[in-house]
Formats: sequence, structure tokens, C-alpha cells
Amino acid sequence: MITIRRPGEIFKIRGEIENGTFLGRWHFSFDTYNDSEHMRFGTMRVFNDDTISPGGVWPLHPHKEIEVVTYCAAGEFRHADQAGKGGVLEKGWVQHTTVGRGMWHSEINNLKDAPMRFIQMWFIPDTPGLEPALQQMSVDKSDRKDIILPLVSNEHEGALPIHSDARVYSSFLTKGKIVEHIVPAGHGTYFYLVEGGPVHVNTYRIEEYSAIKAVGPGTLEVHAEEDSELLLVDVRL
Repeated sequence: MITIRRPGEIFKIRGEIENGTFLGRWHFSFDTYNDSEHMRFGTMRVFNDDTISPGGVWPLHPHKEIEVVTYCAAGEFRHADQAGKGGVLEKGWVQHTTVGRGMWHSEINNLKDAPMRFIQMWFIPDTPGLEPALQQMSVDKSDRKDIILPLVSNEHEGALPIHSDARVYSSFLTKGKIVEHIVPAGHGTYFYLVEGGPVHVNTYRIEEYSAIKAVGPGTLEVHAEEDSELLLVDVRL
């Protein structure tokens, strides 16, 4: 079963943060956004697409008992915890944070002259009270060109591990190319056209910023009408 979420159907919010502003596209209920029809998707609780103005900072704030995956979609993302530790992500790079029993952190636009866009996903952990930890991985466009590349997964060698039944993939699909993704029974895939397109997913034509919820069993056949940046998130339902 496939459900399409067009850009106009996804909650948008603008606001002020330290040293700047943000534009958010929040796919599931989060903070001031409360939508009973979009609370979560399987083990994924949050899927936020945020753009921060040059030099902007989301100030230190606390979290606990979540697994966080951050994908840099444009600019340079910088993460910092309460001790000032973290890392910098460039476009296409990914970071996984186990918040565990508790962590204060901030999200920062590392550039003073360009906006920064990052997609942050929260997953429900399979074990409570874990030790906070952070890992990240650099990914070149060539690494994910015309394939579906595992970024975060416990089943794929080279991917970042996660304490949740979830997998995150990316793809830079060039014009005219086709990739397939299998959605097993009991699982769902959240597909997002991050940039570019349009693409055809099975019989549907999908534009930039659109999402698909696909419930298995089934196969997603993705055909790029133009160059496209994709994210796919597999979760147990």
C-alpha cells in the first residue's frame, strides 16, 4: 500500500533561533505541531527537514531515549553537545547519535554566508538507558550515484549501526536511471525526494519535497525524470 504526501500537505513553520531564523518541514507531530493522523511511522517518530539561515544556531536543548539520524542536505551542519563536542557534516554526509539516558545538544549552521539544510530523523530505541554516543560518515556523491546506499543499518557492512529496528538509505539518481527497493512484509518505507526530480515511483509522479509511505510487502521502482537526491527510511511497523 502506498500513500503520497505532497509538499503542500506537509506542515511548514518559520521561526527565530539564536543568530538567525529557520524554516521547518515537519512530517510528523513535533513541538507545536500536533496531528493525530501523523504521529509516527513504525519505529520512526520524527522526520524534520529544517533550513537554518547563515550563522544560525539551534541553542542547547535536552533529549533522552531517542536514536537520532541527521542527514546534511545543503551547506555545513555542526553538532555540539554540552561539552562542545560534536562533528561537522557536509552535503550528503550522515551522523547517528544515541541520546540514551540523556544529552544536551545544539544544531549549528557552520557557515556564515550560506543557509544550511538538514534532515533529522528520530527513532525509538530498542534498549533504554544507553550510554550517549555519536558516529558519523562522509559520503561522496559518487558513492550513492544510481544505487541505493545504506547509511545507517545493522545489516549492511560499512553503514553506521543503530539501536533501533530501522535503516536509512540515500541515492543520487541521475536522469533516466532506475533503481528498485524491496519493502518486506511487516515493514514500511518512508521515501523522500530531497532535491531535484521529478521521479516516478511505480505509477506515481513525485515532485521535490514530496514523500511516500509504502507498507510492505512490495517493491518500489524509482525512475528519475531528472537528477534527484533521495532518502529512504525502512522501519518495522
